[in-house]
Amino acid sequence: MYKLILLSFFLISFNLSFAGECAPSKWGQDDEIGSANLISPESVLKAAKLIKYGKTYSLGLTIDANTPAYPPRSLSLQVVQPTQQFGTLGLPNSTYNDDIFQGWFGIGSQIDGLGHIGTTEAIFYNCHDGKEFAQITGLTKLGIEKIPPLVARGLVIDVASYLGRSHLDAGETFSLEELKGAIKSQNIKIEKGDVVLMHTGWTDAKFESDPASWGSGAPGITPEIAEYLASKEVLAVGADTWSLDVVPPMIANEPYPGHGILLQENGIYILEAMNTGPLVKDKVSEFLFVLGQAKVRGAVQMIVNPIGIR
Repeated sequence: MYKLILLSFFLISFNLSFAGECAPSKWGQDDEIGSANLISPESVLKAAKLIKYGKTYSLGLTIDANTPAYPPRSLSLQVVQPTQQFGTLGLPNSTYNDDIFQGWFGIGSQIDGLGHIGTTEAIFYNCHDGKEFAQITGLTKLGIEKIPPLVARGLVIDVASYLGRSHLDAGETFSLEELKGAIKSQNIKIEKGDVVLMHTGWTDAKFESDPASWGSGAPGITPEIAEYLASKEVLAVGADTWSLDVVPPMIANEPYPGHGILLQENGIYILEAMNTGPLVKDKVSEFLFVLGQAKVRGAVQMIVNPIGIR
């Protein structure tokens, strides 16, 4: 009952903030990069000191046309040999392959840009009005190309192990106190400018063995956790799930509340479907996080493969 009352309080606060007047960002009314303002030469040098072994981790998942995605997202890949019909050489001294991609950028491991989630009145991060900047040819503000290289201290919080589980189930969440307990058990602290990833075990358990289940639901965070991480002024929040928020939602007509709190209200990036399993297997808690997304002008999201280095 306590959790339900607490959730209702946060959802009411969430809805009021969406419906009320928009407050400009602390980084100025023209800001388009949100929490990326926290990155500085000093913060990068500090994060680089986390490298002790030179071991790298791919945080992105391998995807293809069969990878489950939020409907109606899909992708199609075609490999072609242009100008080489009937045995004609593509070049005087060689042949070559090219590829054609048709699809959505919000598939598999991805970063959600600040132009992704707005209020019911179409107000996005920093009071940007969707009617003014969201064109069919691309966003004229808050586009994915505006995000600078993300280099920071990364944390992976093993929520599943703390709860004594191999993985959490679809529709299951965990409390802020449980998250804090997991953090304490790993002897780490969340600091300003961190990239915080939560390991629920969902991708390790379902992505390859049962992709249909993996894509139809997920464990996830509560609004209280999103508010807490925002109060810590983190750079980005992610998980080993495709949704970050819990699916199905705790309240049917209030899906993805964490998205609004992080992206729209606080300018904090979301990282979905992160491959946290290898980090957890090696008992890594903190690492150097590096991400340089494809800079497609005006894009809302982007398929990514962040790198963790320890």
